[in-house]
Amino acid sequence: MDTAAASPRKRHALELFQGLPRHYDQMGAVLSFGQDPRWRDAMVRAVDPRPGQQILDVATGTGMVAVALARRGAQVTGLDQSEAMLGVARAHLPAELAGRITLVTGEAEHLPFADASFDGLTFTYLLRYVDDPAATMRELARVVKPGGRIGMVEFAVPRRARLRALWRVHTKLGLPLLGRLVSTAWYDVGRFLGPNIEQFHDTQPVI
Repeated sequence: MDTAAASPRKRHALELFQGLPRHYDQMGAVLSFGQDPRWRDAMVRAVDPRPGQQILDVATGTGMVAVALARRGAQVTGLDQSEAMLGVARAHLPAELAGRITLVTGEAEHLPFADASFDGLTFTYLLRYVDDPAATMRELARVVKPGGRIGMVEFAVPRRARLRALWRVHTKLGLPLLGRLVSTAWYDVGRFLGPNIEQFHDTQPVI
């Protein structure tokens, strides 16, 4: 994508993820206390892909969800705006699934597909990084056939005061400390995630 023409939010997202792909899967599991893989698996089960169906995985990243969808027999298109992420996805693509997964560069706000092209759609940690979540959701729905399922994974913030306090300790102290053990890039992500998640949750309470 043309980063020069991208909004500050989009440019920041691209820069943020540029140095992450190598350890992305492992760090996602560590920072979430092992929950991230379970959340993704639950989303795949909820979308319930069937053999032969066409499924679009937006913000596919390193391809974890795309691979899970393909293992259930679906034909999967994985789309991401980060070439660095897609490079890791291509490198780790299981040989037996190569014919079922197509990886393309693109933006969720401007999908390069016709209306009603897919039987289902998944996306993970996407809406916090787009300028207009509602418009992006309309664009995602546009490419799904009537009756098709859309599944998403996103963080929430605990409602109860005690749990929210513990959540803030983890996001404001734990995430940066864990990130620092790996790299400067992950330290920056650790500092960014907590405030970003909470701001999104406060402004988009229904999502």
